[in-house]
This record gives sequence, C-alpha cells and structure tokens, in this order.
Amino acid sequence: MTRSLQQLLQDYIAKQRIHKNRLVTKDGHCNIEYGNMRYSSRFAYVQDFWTTFVAIRWRFIILLFVASFTLSWFIFGLIWYWIAHDNGDLWWQNPPSDHKPCIYNVFGLTTAFLYSLETQMTIGYGMRVLSPYCPGAVALIIIQSIIGLFINCFWCGLVMAKITLPKKRAKTITFSKMAVICPKNDALCLQIRVANLRRTLMIGSQLYGKMLRTTVTPEGETIILDQVNIDFMVDAGKDNLFFICPLTLYHVIDKTSPFFKFDLDTLLQQEFELVVFLDGIDESTSSSCQVRTSYIPQEIKWGYNFLPIISRSKEGKYHVDFSNFDKVEPISTAHCARCFYNGQSQHHSPKNGIDNTGFDMIEVDDRISSTNM
Repeated sequence: MTRSLQQLLQDYIAKQRIHKNRLVTKDGHCNIEYGNMRYSSRFAYVQDFWTTFVAIRWRFIILLFVASFTLSWFIFGLIWYWIAHDNGDLWWQNPPSDHKPCIYNVFGLTTAFLYSLETQMTIGYGMRVLSPYCPGAVALIIIQSIIGLFINCFWCGLVMAKITLPKKRAKTITFSKMAVICPKNDALCLQIRVANLRRTLMIGSQLYGKMLRTTVTPEGETIILDQVNIDFMVDAGKDNLFFICPLTLYHVIDKTSPFFKFDLDTLLQQEFELVVFLDGIDESTSSSCQVRTSYIPQEIKWGYNFLPIISRSKEGKYHVDFSNFDKVEPISTAHCARCFYNGQSQHHSPKNGIDNTGFDMIEVDDRISSTNM
C-alpha cells in the first residue's frame, strides 16, 4: 500500500514537472511568463483597453460590470444631492410650503441615489420627478442619460464579443493525446489524429507544426526555443480539407525531417516539444480560429498505429466511433528511420494498446453519403 502511494505521488510530481516545462499545454494555452517589463510597455494594455477587456476572465468582467453601474449611480446621486442641497430641497433645511424643488421627493442622500438609478436605467417609477425650475438639473439629466447609454453599449458589446470568441469554437476540435510513428505509404511517418466534434465545417483549414528545441549554433550560441517547421498532410493534401470527420495527419520522416536522427531507444532521451496548429474559418459564424496542442517525447509512441474509427452501417450511413479515437495498436516498425529505408531490423512493439474511453459515438448524417471516403 505504501509503495503504491509513493508511486502515485511520484507520478503526480512528474506530471506537474512536465506540465511546467512544456511551452504549450495539451489544451493549447501558452505557458510563458513576461518579466522586467517597463512601465511604458504595461501602459500599452491601457491604450488597447478593448482587447484587454475582451481577454480578461469572466469573474473580473462581472466585478467591473457591477462596479461601473453602481459607481456611476452613486456619483450622479451625489451630484443630485448637491443640487437639491443648493436649492434647499432637503428635509433638514425646512423648505417653506411654497418652495419650488428641483426634483420632487428627493430630500436626502438615499432618495438622491434612487433618483440617479431610476434616471440612468430609465425605470421611471413616478415618485421622483424632475421639475423645470432648475436649468442645471435639466442639463445633468441629459448628461447622465448619455453616459448611461454609453455604459450599456460598452458592456453589451463586450459580453457579445466574449461569447463569440473563436476560442470557444476551438473547444470542439480535439487532437489525439498521443502521436505515433509507423509505416504509411512506403514511408516512415509521424501520425496525429484530429477531430471536429461539430457538424459544421471548418473552411480553408490548414495544418502545420513547429518543433521547439534548444540548439547550439556552430559559433557556440545557444538558441532557446529554436523553431523548426514540421509539415503535416493528409491523403487529400494539406490545404482546404474536408473536415467533416476525424482526420489522421502524418509527417513523412525523411532525411529533411528533424525526426530522422531519432530512433526507438533515443526518442525518450530527446528534449523537444512538437506543437501542432490547425487554422480555419467556422462555416456558421465566419470567424477564424486556431487550435493548437503539443507533444513531448513521452507522448510519441514508436511502433504503434491508430485504430480505425469510421465504419458504414447496413443502412449506408457513416459512423464515427470515438471510443477508438485515442486507441493504438502495435505494428511492425523499423528500429530507426535509416533502418526503415534500408530494410533492416524490424522492431515489434509490445502487444498492448492505449485506451481512452472519454469519448462518445456520434452518427454522421447521410447527407455526405455521396462523398467517397
């Protein structure tokens, strides 16, 4: 029991260390910090305040939403209180019976605040009414109405902008938790699976990858996060994909590939991070979005292949079985890329796959039955 708890603790610590060390998390967030920024650089966030507001979290949006309305009501309430005080309308000023107030039924700070709220929100209960005897009060009600309108427009636009962010569309596009290396089309390939969980298409989808690693130049300069292009494609090409069903991306490991120097035994000893990107435009909203994920050497399986997930029923409909989305099976694969192209030392992986049952099966409508898949 003690050993099992120690093993669980060690696994948890190892996962946390890996999470902190990787630049891009599995869900696409960038794990990077900015330090020693000058005041002028921070002031740029204030200048671009709209993007700053759209990017902050919902909890702060709600807090600022409540604070902006409450503060504006209170500030104008103080001004209405000052106008009533200047005109002698307050109850403790003992106005005479023939006194002409600026605002009827405003005789204290609380009633001034209520009048400010009713004015800005156009409630109009009828208890507190502006009189025509104070020109300053008439001008103030015009100013408050305009400012309240600006506040309403700003928050309505901000909430709509946050709701329609392309990031939300990216949540319905998922990558496989692991990548595999196995033969495909007489070549050794690195393969990744991606799926669109919505029926609406991603128009103009483009796939590409970047390998991030630390390199040392011939001059002795150490480059941290050196980026190397990794080309991905599917059998139909790499641009303008028909992304209605899950696709298997593959990168050909040839002499120009940075994976060419790796082999089964040294893969886990490498220090790199493979970041995969998918750019596209949502068919229903016409908004562009980018989905990204990353793979470290521990998440790349050499000598495995993805299980098929698309089948056809007796009725002629296509079925996508997402229970096999992350399942892999061992396949005979060369020990290294050079061995593969030289036809030497085939390596057989262990006979155990990797399962992820966190997906449900969905049925693809037979409207695409005329497409050859």
